[in-house]
Amino acid sequence: MSSSLAAASNTAACRNTHTKTPLRTGFLWSFIRWLVIGVVLLWSLAALILVAARWIDPPTTAVHIQRHLQAWIHRTPYHERYKFIPLSQISPDLQHAVVAAEDARFYQHHGFDWHQIEIAAEDDLEGERTRGASTITQQLVKNLFFGTGRSILRKGAEVTLVPVAEVVLGKQRILEIYLNVVEWGPGIYGAESACRYYDETAARNIGRQQAARLAAILPAPLKRRPERMNNYSAIILKRMGQMGW
Repeated sequence: MSSSLAAASNTAACRNTHTKTPLRTGFLWSFIRWLVIGVVLLWSLAALILVAARWIDPPTTAVHIQRHLQAWIHRTPYHERYKFIPLSQISPDLQHAVVAAEDARFYQHHGFDWHQIEIAAEDDLEGERTRGASTITQQLVKNLFFGTGRSILRKGAEVTLVPVAEVVLGKQRILEIYLNVVEWGPGIYGAESACRYYDETAARNIGRQQAARLAAILPAPLKRRPERMNNYSAIILKRMGQMGW
């Protein structure tokens, strides 16, 4: 009798084990499938937003939303200045200064500057990272969708969206959107707001010296001020001259 009970118990245990294993495997595959579907849907939405941005000016960006949330969490005052204007209303000097400062090969590459990426990788190996490798297109995608945070997942998504931006927007529209949404100080977004705030004039009226100073604060807009950028603005002016501007 006891041996029969033991055998029955072993049989039941084996059945439970075999039942649980397929259930766990099935749940894992179901989770992975829905995760992939979710990622594909989010990527498709971002791609559609980029297509729409060819004709529609972005009302906000991930960076704008991030700064609003940070101010709300820390209960600090926050006033946003953001006005989108056509590229034709932004001084050519400011356009040239930003390209010279942020992405000198902007009109030559197709979204990624492999030469700068190689230099940055070599600097990383030597432990002396002195420059970034992100292009204006990469920075625009990051501004629109990902905010200022850094992660491998964000970088991976950015890499897949940059070619979409290059194809559907084109260089002039990329530059136009970037100059209008980029952060230029606490709550200050875009060329028009920056020029009004720092120089009390419209973006169309900014000259070379002012433009170089404004471009010089873009790598760290929350810490830098144009009037303190004498050395870097001189470098930007030199680059502009070398580029025929």
